[in-house]
Amino acid sequence: MEAARTIRDAVAAVTRLRQSAADDAELRAALLEVKRLQSRRFSGTYADLLAGGTYATAARFFLNELYGDKDYARRDEQFARIAGAIERLFPSHVAGTAAALAQLHALTEDLDVQMARLWRMEVGAHDVARRYALAWRELGRREEREQQLQCVIALGHELARLTRTPGLRTMLRVMRGPASAAGLADLQGFLEDGFDTFSGMSRRRGAVEHFLQTVQERERRLFSLLYGEDLVASETELARILGQAP
Repeated sequence: MEAARTIRDAVAAVTRLRQSAADDAELRAALLEVKRLQSRRFSGTYADLLAGGTYATAARFFLNELYGDKDYARRDEQFARIAGAIERLFPSHVAGTAAALAQLHALTEDLDVQMARLWRMEVGAHDVARRYALAWRELGRREEREQQLQCVIALGHELARLTRTPGLRTMLRVMRGPASAAGLADLQGFLEDGFDTFSGMSRRRGAVEHFLQTVQERERRLFSLLYGEDLVASETELARILGQAP
């Protein structure tokens, strides 16, 4: 039951982090600001992909499910509730993908909460791009940022691989009714959206690899900028990116 334990531990960690923010009104407000800004940043960085074409659906899925500012509490609760069933009913690589997603979510929430704490301290920086750049630099944790990115890329590759699992899409479709009746509609929607997004891209030779390479290159470029020595260059480029957000 290793995957189930990993899922439950990760969801428990996220719940504790959310509770720490819920108990502090200022921190809760700062966390929401950080998440909204990061969602805008992703929208700006990938404005060309979101505008339409081969990668629009995948970019939208990443924005909504990995880089968005949505409240995932209900999905997380459902995720933890059926963690054991995921491990029992699905092939091991499906359960492993679910566990990896849970761990990614826990790491992301931790980084976001710590960013929110620093965001409050940089209240004197009225320009949001400068304020974000200052908080990012103060937090540091570059290795964990790299780990976060690699988890996103690995998850994308694994979702693409799962689309080649015989019978998996049929299994998801059959589960739709029971999942809704059991109060698992949010989780079911995520699984189906992820499968369909990467299934569609996988039909075009090299599309998945090109999309994920694009994400990796652009995110690493942002890392280099925000961890660089020139603060003015960082905030100027970040302001430009935010201005591109649709």
